[in-house]
Amino acid sequence: MEALIIVDIQNDFLPGGALEVPEGDQIIPLVNKLQKKFQLVVATQDWHPDGHGSFASAHQGKKPFEITTLGGLEQILWPDHCVQETKGATFAENLSMNAVEAIFRKGLDPAIDSYSGFFDNGKKKTTGLADYLRGKGVDKAFICGLAGDVCVAFTTLDAIGEGFETFLLEDATRPIDQKGFEEMKAEIKKKGGKVIQSSSI
Repeated sequence: MEALIIVDIQNDFLPGGALEVPEGDQIIPLVNKLQKKFQLVVATQDWHPDGHGSFASAHQGKKPFEITTLGGLEQILWPDHCVQETKGATFAENLSMNAVEAIFRKGLDPAIDSYSGFFDNGKKKTTGLADYLRGKGVDKAFICGLAGDVCVAFTTLDAIGEGFETFLLEDATRPIDQKGFEEMKAEIKKKGGKVIQSSSI
């Protein structure tokens, strides 16, 4: 069975949001259309407590996009984004959610960041997504959303690591940094994932 995983299409990642992904809003009509092609659709949601350790504002004298250490791992410091119960954390208004069977929240632990929809960055805790997919009989995962070079890429790599035949839908994602996205796509292909266009489904 095939599943579509929609990653973090939330207001703070859209143009005008706290951590905007250029052209992030442009994928929404395509993602809405794609949902009709899958038996199972799930979504991930960045859901940070106020003052999360990945926020630059939580570190005195630090600015967004500086590098520090969090949970024993190298950490890019981000602007405050997707704070629980804020408008920025909610899904994009024009994203269809009718077909979404389950939502997997991530980034709740203030001591470690979570890019992937499957695990935190240290792989200490699982979100339960892999077991949920397996329980539904999923063997193929198709991944889209925001941002291509960060949360989408890490979700894709973990899907491969969890044994799913994995496809990154390149035209249904947008990156913050194009160079970083090219590097992540190369890593995905190296690990056995496929980077495809949605028209080939």
